[in-house]
Amino acid sequence: MRDLLRDADAGGYAVGAFSVANMECIRGVLRAAEENRSPVIMQIAESRLPHSPLYLIAPMMLAAARGASVPIAVHLDHGKTLGCVKEALSLGFTSVMCDGSDLPIEGNLALTAEVVRLAKETGAAVEAEVGRVGKSEEGGEAEEKIATLDDCVRMDELGIDALAVGIGNAHGLYAAAPKLRYDVLEQLHGRLNALPVLHGGSGLTDEQFRRLIELGMRKVNIATDIFMAQAGACEGTDIFKNIRTSTEAVAGVVGRYIRLFGSEGKA
Repeated sequence: MRDLLRDADAGGYAVGAFSVANMECIRGVLRAAEENRSPVIMQIAESRLPHSPLYLIAPMMLAAARGASVPIAVHLDHGKTLGCVKEALSLGFTSVMCDGSDLPIEGNLALTAEVVRLAKETGAAVEAEVGRVGKSEEGGEAEEKIATLDDCVRMDELGIDALAVGIGNAHGLYAAAPKLRYDVLEQLHGRLNALPVLHGGSGLTDEQFRRLIELGMRKVNIATDIFMAQAGACEGTDIFKNIRTSTEAVAGVVGRYIRLFGSEGKA
């Protein structure tokens, strides 16, 4: 992920970070990446692991990345516990997110520092979060908190590679049009070594995405749109038809975002 984001920063585009939950999601992301000749980040959040155990889904994600004709980073999204982060690193994930956003800033910094130490043993990249993205990864209520420049700078000093910043964005479906704090990104521009990450991409307008990328957003997470497309493509009792149609639906969604983010042809 570290290399993909640095290339994106040099080229002025963003890399899509696409959440997966099963084989169909994985194959859909892979197909879209190869068809559009784009680097991508394939990720799964710790909160999804009760449905998709890491020891089962990680080998599929890693096999897809190793066999791909384009660069694919394999990422742990919203790692809340050190145990999960350690497992992801031991399995071969190329990057991990340390999400201590529900802790006081001192606790968040301490947790992230430990993850940075662990990741150095494998060379994996680290993403952290400052402020708080509205709603939890599962769609439950979570208090939104706008990131401050001071907290972002302190987190950056730990040697992280990417930083998710709370700017009024939220996971899941937006109940109303979000009022994104572009001024936060303007304050951060040129002040950090870590590259900014947007969580809660599903539901934003094309114009909002373009503005965010102009302001230096280099990783954009998409989950809800993928899961909705996959579920909506399934009908009837023909499991093999549903495998095919849901894979195609995921590829369609991912391909559109790849082109919107400007990473098409960058592999």
